[in-house]
Amino acid sequence: MTPGTAGKALKPVKEGYRVAVVGASSLLGKELVAILEQGRFPLSRLLTFEADDAEPELPIIDLNADSSGIVEDNQIGEGELDFAFLAARVRELPAFLKSWRQQGAAAKCLVIDVLGEGLGGDGDSPAPQKFEDNLIGIPFLDRRFPVPGVHSAAGSLHVSPHPAVIVVSSLLLRLAERFPLKSVVAQVFVPASEAGSRGVEELQKQTVNILSFQKIPSQVFGAQLAFNLLPRLGKSGSGDLAGLAGLLHHQLRQYLGGRVPLPAMRVIQVPAFYSVGASVYVETAEPVQAEAAAAALAGERIKVRRASLDAPTQVEVTGSSDVLVDAISTDAGHPNGLWIWAVADNLHLAAANAVELAASLREEARA
Repeated sequence: MTPGTAGKALKPVKEGYRVAVVGASSLLGKELVAILEQGRFPLSRLLTFEADDAEPELPIIDLNADSSGIVEDNQIGEGELDFAFLAARVRELPAFLKSWRQQGAAAKCLVIDVLGEGLGGDGDSPAPQKFEDNLIGIPFLDRRFPVPGVHSAAGSLHVSPHPAVIVVSSLLLRLAERFPLKSVVAQVFVPASEAGSRGVEELQKQTVNILSFQKIPSQVFGAQLAFNLLPRLGKSGSGDLAGLAGLLHHQLRQYLGGRVPLPAMRVIQVPAFYSVGASVYVETAEPVQAEAAAAALAGERIKVRRASLDAPTQVEVTGSSDVLVDAISTDAGHPNGLWIWAVADNLHLAAANAVELAASLREEARA
């Protein structure tokens, strides 16, 4: 286990939660820490750990006002933490997570997995590719479309789902509230940041090298991504588009739980640095006017754009926790068909939902 740092120190509060972030120097981990720094989630202690061998070795930072700042992994016990966020793939569990897993339902720390890959194994064992049915939460949707009997048990692994799952679930549940749905097809366009900082760096180098007629690197994507689309990654790359597609399908099946038709889905790698896009085709039981569909979608976290304005793009939505939706269009050859284009910041939306999930779990615990 490689220790890590959160960067800029938070100002501790007298009363707050004791929080750990595993993978704090990953892109997702940095976004989590940035949101925690905004002060909406009260903190009395913040511990950060690093789980990616590619990241620099940095000390664990303890922001407890009474501490010296740097602690060892084995000095932190599970009972000393209220929350732990998993923001990177874990190859070796920190000591407090090993203790948490051993305690099971008796554990008091609530662990929130922002990747959905589970805790993985110890030592050199990578995270498993078989996804488990853990407790998935999207607080702003759960308030409107509650799923009974979840997110209350300490010792359980709670999952903040992939941002594409949040986007697609938001669209389908809101539409189905007004109009019966027959079938759904979704194409998800994932950015280079889905592969972490190495993916962003490789896309940047590919773009520069192509323009200067130099050989392009392909260790992550296994093929040219710059100025290109990839329906699957090259065999020489280290990315796993098929694994991501499996994760999205699993999380959608579990979260939607038969409330709406399970989408047929395809994932495509695109040469965007950040933000996810989704092109969703929905067939309704009866013809639906585009304006009525737009009215059903608009609300908390979803902003629907008028046709007189430019379409929302993956670049535009960066830094926001909103889902931007273009003007709804009907399919010319299918009167019951609706086309929806939606974009969201993959990192910010995932991190914001994880923090909101933590807040909602504590609210339920106090109730």
